[in-house]
Order: sequence, then structure tokens, then C-alpha cells
Amino acid sequence: MLAMVAVALAIIFASPVRAQEPDVPAPPADQGPPPERATGPLPPAQPRQPDPPRDPVPAPAPASDKSAPSTGAAANGAASKAAVADATAVNPGAKITVPSGTHIPLVLHNGISTKSTKPGDAVYFETLFPIMVDGKVVIPAGSYISGEVTDSKRPGRVKGRGELMIKLNTMILPNGYLVNLNATPNNADTGGGESVDGEGKIKGDSDKTSDIGTIAKTTGAGAGIGGIATRSPAGAGIGAGVGLAAGLMAVLLTRGPEAEMPRGTTVEVTLNRPVLLDADKVQFTGPGQASALAGPSNREPVRNRQPF
Repeated sequence: MLAMVAVALAIIFASPVRAQEPDVPAPPADQGPPPERATGPLPPAQPRQPDPPRDPVPAPAPASDKSAPSTGAAANGAASKAAVADATAVNPGAKITVPSGTHIPLVLHNGISTKSTKPGDAVYFETLFPIMVDGKVVIPAGSYISGEVTDSKRPGRVKGRGELMIKLNTMILPNGYLVNLNATPNNADTGGGESVDGEGKIKGDSDKTSDIGTIAKTTGAGAGIGGIATRSPAGAGIGAGVGLAAGLMAVLLTRGPEAEMPRGTTVEVTLNRPVLLDADKVQFTGPGQASALAGPSNREPVRNRQPF
């Protein structure tokens, strides 16, 4: 027991001595004495300053290709084309209606006359002015219209005028689109005295003025001849009677003026029923252009001197 106490006392007294003699390694021969240790409290740690923000480095621009449009321009162009395509797109089977009663001005390409025309003969017209529906051209100028003569009546010897009746059946647009038509004239400028009635019948001039003139001339000539032959008023009266009879005979034995539609006659027709057009076939961008065709010259009614 005593031995153990002695050992513990020895350990206690030996520890301070060891603590006062710290082990300091000897400096190398070529170096000076070690630096003295700093004494006193250490300075407080300084807070770390944040790094300044760095400017972002722009990405290098791709090599420009002058032959190809930029991405933005290409996108804008594609959008524009898509908008145009949407605007011009037409639903399959869509129809455009040209209403009944629409007036269409035409010009005649082949002249016709009651003297030689018979029912079934063809007539050919061309549109002079574009027809529009909802602000769009659906029948351009220069469209062709064909028809036929349905009736032809020569003027009578005593009374009656020459008469022509035509019907328009088919229209061909400039792009070749064929349309069924049903129209009749309501006005015609033939250069003469022809007129159009409410049924679309074209009537020739009556030539009444010319008939009166013929009778007056023959009566006057007969009176002059009778007066000269007899040298008396009675002879003149007899001659006038003979001249009157001759004038009446001339009127009765000859036909009145023929009803004519010379080449270049302008005609206005009216649609008798609505006309349906395929919307995808009437996408015209301009008004069209009609042929330059001279109109008919002005003419006076002429009685046909041949009785047949």
C-alpha cells in the first residue's frame, strides 16, 4: 500500500517539471533561430468579401450566310405566307351566287338580220364590264357568251315589223370555266331604229316616214304628168290619183326594213335566274379586258324593194 502511494506522489511531482520543459526541435544548421511565438490574443477573423459579379460572356454569333435569310426574317416570311394561304383558302364545294336580275353588258361578234337569219343560228357575244359579288370579280370583262336565235320574222308588206328573238345559253370565263346561263336582252344599240320589248324581242323600224314620202312623191309626180299632158286642172287631178295608186302599190308590194343587229352591236342582258359559280374557279385578281371592237355605224331604215 505504501508503495502505491509513493508511486502516485512521484507521478504528480514529475508532471509540472515535464510541462515546463516543452520539446522544441533544434533548428537546422543553415537556418536562424526559430521565430518567436506571438503572444496575446489573436485578431478577430475578417469576414470574406463576396466576389464582384462577372459580366456574362456573349455567345459567339454564328457565321452569317448572305444567301439565306435570318431566322427572324424566315419566320416572318413563313407567317406571311400562312396568312395569305388562310385568306385565299376556299372551302371545297363553296358557291358564289350571281343574283337573278343582274345586268351584263355585251358586244356582238357576228351580225344577224331577219333577212337571212333563221331559228337555231348561233350568236356570239363578249362581256364588256366586270361583274362583282361582295367586292370580288366573278365575271371578268372579256368573258365569252354564246346563244342562239329562237325566232326570226321578216317584216310584212302591209304591216308588221321584223322581229328577232335570241337566248343566251353558255358563258366561258377567261380561265376556261364553263357556266350554264339563261339570259335575254333588255336593251340593244344597233345603230338603227330597232327596239327591245319586255319579252326580249328585238323589233325592226316601221319606216312609216319613208312610206309616207314614197306615196307623196308618186302622187306629186302623177299630178305633174297629168297636168302637162292635158294642160288642165282635171288632168292634174287624174294624174295625182294615178300617182297615189302607184305609191300605195309600191308600199304594199315591198317589205319594211329588216330587223338587224350588225357586228359591234352593244346589248345589255338580264339574268332570268341566279347563277351559281364554283368559288375555287373564280379567284380572279383583275377586272379583265374586252376586245376592241368598233360599234355599228348609224343607219336609216331602208324598205326592201324586192317584194319577196
